Amino acid sequence: MLGGQLRRMREGAGISRADAGWQIRASESKVSRMELGRVGFKERDVSDLLELYGMADEDERFRLMELARAANNPGWWSRYGDVMPSWFTNYVGLEVAAALIRTYEVMFVPGLLQTEEYARAMVQLGKSNFLPHQEVDQRVELRVTRQQILTRANPARLWVVIDESVLHRPVGGEKVLRAQIEHLIMWSQQPNITLQVMPFSSVGYAGAGGAFSLLRFPEGDLPDIVYIEHAASALYLDKLDEVDEYVAIMEGLTISAAPVSATEGLLKEALARI
Repeated sequence: MLGGQLRRMREGAGISRADAGWQIRASESKVSRMELGRVGFKERDVSDLLELYGMADEDERFRLMELARAANNPGWWSRYGDVMPSWFTNYVGLEVAAALIRTYEVMFVPGLLQTEEYARAMVQLGKSNFLPHQEVDQRVELRVTRQQILTRANPARLWVVIDESVLHRPVGGEKVLRAQIEHLIMWSQQPNITLQVMPFSSVGYAGAGGAFSLLRFPEGDLPDIVYIEHAASALYLDKLDEVDEYVAIMEGLTISAAPVSATEGLLKEALARI
């Protein structure tokens, strides 16, 4: 985000990367890497560039300097590094920065909408015999803490399509599932959250495979990201043709799923069956 802002300001001022590099005692290639967000930022360098580019708005200067400081600080999720694989660390950082997250889930409730009890049951699936209690607690805490993006001052928008089978799968037992569905009813009433259910009566969408997420960011310079999680790794797609294909799939899923107006009724029907 900061790199994109600096690039737009440099181009607006008609200054070359070489001249910007001279200003901060660095090479043209370093300026390019800074603008692409591939290197860290020294606050002095950012301050000098803002001076060179003629930044006169003190409020905007303060905001950009705050971005520079934030860019060099580890995110809150770094304290969970011992229990979080590196390929997922990248996703949490993207999730925090996203303005819109669209998710399709066929097996389980998405992590951002899970209760603590459901999350604990998920963490322990197939691992209850060898995961230390402390690690289980940390993983659950991480999953619950991630949900703060939905309740912060400028909350992310979340649009979720879940398969109806998710509402039948008794993760953690019937009591946990009941509480989870009640939790979904509560979340679905929030203005920044859209929840749809793909009913058994729908054939779905032909191009859809497994679960995936689409992330969109407030800065136009950042491309949309498709996130596909595997058992021991994850795939991040940002090429335009690949992203466009998944956007089309997501659009097809939202059309095939029951309308948003039917969500609460479907959730209450699922509750009545437990």
